[in-house]
Amino acid sequence: MSESSATRLNVFKTYKLYVGGKFPRSESGRVYEVSDSKGNWLANAPLSSRKDARDAVVAARKAFGGWAGATAYNRGQILYRIAEMLEGRRDQFVREVGEAEGLSKSKAGAVVDAAIDRWVWYAGWTDKIGQVVGGANPVAGPFFNLSTPEPTGVVTVVAPQASSFLGLVSVIAPVIATGNTVVVMASEKSPLPALSLGEVLATSDLPGGVVNILSGKAAEMGPHLASHQDVNAIDLAGADAALAKELEIAAADNLKRVLRPQPVDDWTADPGTHRMTAFLETKTVWHPTGSLGASGSSY
Repeated sequence: MSESSATRLNVFKTYKLYVGGKFPRSESGRVYEVSDSKGNWLANAPLSSRKDARDAVVAARKAFGGWAGATAYNRGQILYRIAEMLEGRRDQFVREVGEAEGLSKSKAGAVVDAAIDRWVWYAGWTDKIGQVVGGANPVAGPFFNLSTPEPTGVVTVVAPQASSFLGLVSVIAPVIATGNTVVVMASEKSPLPALSLGEVLATSDLPGGVVNILSGKAAEMGPHLASHQDVNAIDLAGADAALAKELEIAAADNLKRVLRPQPVDDWTADPGTHRMTAFLETKTVWHPTGSLGASGSSY
């Protein structure tokens, strides 16, 4: 080892929030220690405040119009680009997931590969979900009757606590694939993979504000997000029973959609479409076709 390399200082990574396409420190200036599965210190993560949560909602609302108005094909391209960027940084995420979840390198690699594949899965669904849950309805009268899915709006997600990366991706991707924007509270114990994901999203063509990532205590931020009047829905995937009940009650104030906690034994299993349809509204349009004559319909 050369003398110069032996005397180098360790350059520790500064983890930051991801809000509105930027990387702010917590407004409160607070941090908390993050340790690996053996109790060894890994990093200091930002301890988000309710002001950070409000800023994230503002950013998500600002981004909603453009993201919801983008073509489904374009959203699919962007989700696929996220998978491409993750593939290029695979080694970093294998290390971070392994440290966060106490996995061997091979098992962490399998988790990261599954997360990359999950982005590709949802990228393929962006321009197909409309055909699955929408379509023409038969009616008794001279009308076209068409039902089409539309995004709900700003969605708050309590990310899974144990599956810090694959579980995180599995709850974020379906929300944005269908045109919603999201404020996600990362795993409190293992937030580092989520915060690093923000760095990927920032360089993957995803408009700023579509995904906003907060780290800290879900019990502290959750009630403010669940009661926020500009949040349209909440996914309680990572909330325990007591917190889920509290947030569900708070969410009732402005009739938010609520996806209750659903235990997942294996995040690598086929995710299906339920997390996409949970945050879609159905718009039905009636259009007159004209009078029906003896020779058939006229338009």
